[in-house]
Amino acid sequence: QAQLEESGGGSVQAGGSLRLSCGGPVYLFYCMGWFRQAPGKEREAVAVVDSDGLATYADSVKGRFTISKDNAKQSLYLQMNNVKPEDSAMYFCAAPRPLPPWGAGAPTTCTMQSAGFDYWGQGTQVAVSS
Repeated sequence: QAQLEESGGGSVQAGGSLRLSCGGPVYLFYCMGWFRQAPGKEREAVAVVDSDGLATYADSVKGRFTISKDNAKQSLYLQMNNVKPEDSAMYFCAAPRPLPPWGAGAPTTCTMQSAGFDYWGQGTQVAVSS
């Protein structure tokens, strides 16, 4: 079972930057994603990236956040620029079923739906002050 571990969260002022990292066997997966959940709100997709590097972003973060994956470093990243107070949340990295031969039933498309992800990290907290 793949283990994912996020890091890089913290407190930052509005307009600042943070870089989140997610360590784990990212090469196992066709798609990986970042999700976030603020207190009292549902978990929402932030960005996903497939094995070809094609990324999809939530409208709320387009032009400010960048998702990337480095198989050699076994890491997934989320570069957050020009952060806003509404970006404050717990951020999670996630992955679906692994590619063969490591697993069966791996997706062939990259979804923004959390139901399509089977492995989740514990999360890293981001707090943006105005």
